[in-house]
Amino acid sequence: MEIRTILIESLSLIDAVNSNQDTGVNASAAYQLIHDEVELDGSPSLNFASFVHTWMPDEALKLVVENIAKFVLLFYSDQDEYPATMQIHSRCISMLSHLWKAPKGSHVIGTATGGSSEAIMLGGLAMKKAWVERRKAAGKDYYHPNVIMGANAQVAIEKFARYFDVEAKLVPVTEEGGYYVDENTIGVFIILGSTYTGGFEDVQEMNDFLDKYEAETGISIPSMVLDAASGGFVAPFVYPGYKWGFDVPRVHSINTSGHKFGLTYVGLGWILWKDESLLHKDLIFELHYLGSTEQSYTLNFSRPSAPILEADLANARLLSRALEESGWYKCLSNIHIPYKKSSITGAIGSVIGDPSGRVDEDKAAFYQRGLPVVAFRFSDEFKQNYPHVQQSWIQNLLRQKQWIVPNYNMPPNVEKVEVLRIVVRESMNPDIIERVAADILEITEQLTKTDSGVFQMQLAFSSSNLSPNTIEHEIGKFKAESDAPREQQTYSRIC
Repeated sequence: MEIRTILIESLSLIDAVNSNQDTGVNASAAYQLIHDEVELDGSPSLNFASFVHTWMPDEALKLVVENIAKFVLLFYSDQDEYPATMQIHSRCISMLSHLWKAPKGSHVIGTATGGSSEAIMLGGLAMKKAWVERRKAAGKDYYHPNVIMGANAQVAIEKFARYFDVEAKLVPVTEEGGYYVDENTIGVFIILGSTYTGGFEDVQEMNDFLDKYEAETGISIPSMVLDAASGGFVAPFVYPGYKWGFDVPRVHSINTSGHKFGLTYVGLGWILWKDESLLHKDLIFELHYLGSTEQSYTLNFSRPSAPILEADLANARLLSRALEESGWYKCLSNIHIPYKKSSITGAIGSVIGDPSGRVDEDKAAFYQRGLPVVAFRFSDEFKQNYPHVQQSWIQNLLRQKQWIVPNYNMPPNVEKVEVLRIVVRESMNPDIIERVAADILEITEQLTKTDSGVFQMQLAFSSSNLSPNTIEHEIGKFKAESDAPREQQTYSRIC
């Protein structure tokens, strides 16, 4: 269809909307307007930037469509009217408590949320409430709470601190040693799956650190909130011998995102507390609604009930190796790096299931722990040989091939380091990995042969149907983005 025809049809639809301001536009015209507009979005299957899951089996999609009218999920409202949904919710909580190694005899309590961001705020609130109560009981000041997190923490944790009046102390990523906790510390956030590189923080090590701190100072920091937004559905399956969950004494709550590696469409998160005593009573509301009494401990009340790994890691290792073997890139993620020989016998062998200690190199347990994420940058040798090439050009040139691969700065203390990141999800098979690797390397090779990424943009647009003015505009935007200074923004205080 000619561009002129498309424009005429679009203008006709807009006229139809404008001419029906009193009576409204008919459903088909409204649908067409919105449909055409969202078609301009990037393709989910080519989006390597997001952790959010973009594919579900037909059977799961059918369940979503069948239940999309039930805007009542779990501990929000209408529990009495939708008992079957509530039973499914309870079974999910039970399964997650076993998956995350809740101690026998513990009374785990938990709820579904709109995502891991809401869940992390609930975990933080429970931690703060418990700290305030302890301080009041001791007759001490409770007006200056602080919380400890790594500088690689997800922004939702910083939002918790800002929204609920808690000082956030950021521990620099490369910092070693030193105590940042004090008597006003309500707890520590631990990250199981950094959004920067996919790496796991050592949960047991932090627990031992707080044990040591308590022994030396007499100050107890009993609570750790484990932010397992992505790792909560990765670690149990690919690192079964790794100690990270409720079997670590100071881990009081764990939150995760169902719409990341939980393999659902967007709109589902979970938070569990190891024991019901750890969820402060002030956070539990009783609702006398629609003839029944219900309990609620979420930030939202109503939302849809519809949304109730080894292969990913193997594909991520495949991509990591392809990039590093080119000599042009260095991977900052570590899921393709084997443990040292001294570390991969005995215990690791038993984790994989071979009592003799023999290691299967195809298993994730052979490699360092992390999410199926590939974070990479130009190698030092490449930057020395081609100093004119800007790494941000790779992001922009890949976008012309429809790939969405972000280029961004690392967290404070290493903010001068730029990385490109690819999240390898279930829908990304080895063929797609091979295609994106080939495109990355082809673009990089072309950039080594020219003095400017603008030439590459012109080359990418040469086969398009865009007008000269549009191409000129896009190239101008590319220049501006490439030349713009990149600064890491954070709202928290660096320790």
